[in-house]
Amino acid sequence: MNPHDTAPEEDVAFTAPWQAQAFALTVALHERGVFTWPDWAQALSTALAEDGQPENSTEAYYRCWLVALERILCTHSTIEPEQITRMMRAWQRAAEATPHGTPISLANDPVSS
Repeated sequence: MNPHDTAPEEDVAFTAPWQAQAFALTVALHERGVFTWPDWAQALSTALAEDGQPENSTEAYYRCWLVALERILCTHSTIEPEQITRMMRAWQRAAEATPHGTPISLANDPVSS
């Protein structure tokens, strides 16, 4: 086997860093008691069923994962959907304002400055 070969997508758990981060965030929130695993399984199952896309990719799976995570946070914590939307927009603005190669920080959001 050539050490420069990469595994096919179906042989890897994550194909992008954001997927691993979403997974880790979910585990951390569960460990803090924000939701139970049965609640999580139901939320993820619902998101996957609603997606209905024939794509069988890691990307599609973790898009559903994020939908489930947003929903479960809204139903099992004090966060509101509008708060999630505001934070997503702030991170996007911060990412666009952050020089390449520099870690993204909300302090770089030009709107909140």
